[in-house]
Amino acid sequence: MSIATAEEVTRILQEWNRGDQDAPARLMPFVYEELRLRAAEYLRRERPDHTLQATALVHEAYLKLVDQSRASWKNRAHFGSVAAHLMRRILVQHARIHNTEKRGGKLEKLYLDETRELSCERAPELLALDEALQSFAVTYPREGQVVELKFFGGLEANEIAEVLNISSKAVSRDWYFAKLWLRRELKGSAAHA
Repeated sequence: MSIATAEEVTRILQEWNRGDQDAPARLMPFVYEELRLRAAEYLRRERPDHTLQATALVHEAYLKLVDQSRASWKNRAHFGSVAAHLMRRILVQHARIHNTEKRGGKLEKLYLDETRELSCERAPELLALDEALQSFAVTYPREGQVVELKFFGGLEANEIAEVLNISSKAVSRDWYFAKLWLRRELKGSAAHA
């Protein structure tokens, strides 16, 4: 995104803060493609037969963003961080619903010989990551935000630094630490599964 566009997004977000009812509609053309690219990236990490499309994920997240009555938008990076959090929540909720349906919520019968054809699904991986992130964020809240902004938000270190009001070096250290912690945690939970 160009500097001029980022400034325009920040201006529209400030107008939104002041109660401009048309601001969300004016904002969408500026942020849609970036949100869609992030959504597509998230979904690439999901199982191949995922029923949620990038466009649907963006639209659902955007509807929730527009519904944010208490948000006080600072800038484009702040908006992106909230969008990242909402997309993460939507993906996790979708994975939970899928797992519920898989365990009988749909009441679809599977015969023993059909189970061999089932592909390995990645929804449990997202749920395990979400649980690990929640646990991590309790002890390490700032580092947890760094992970969410980088992994789910697709923000660069300088953008994360701006959102969290810390240095880019601190972001890099937090990201490195979080990767080590999460890798260990996820390996441990896989061993117990």
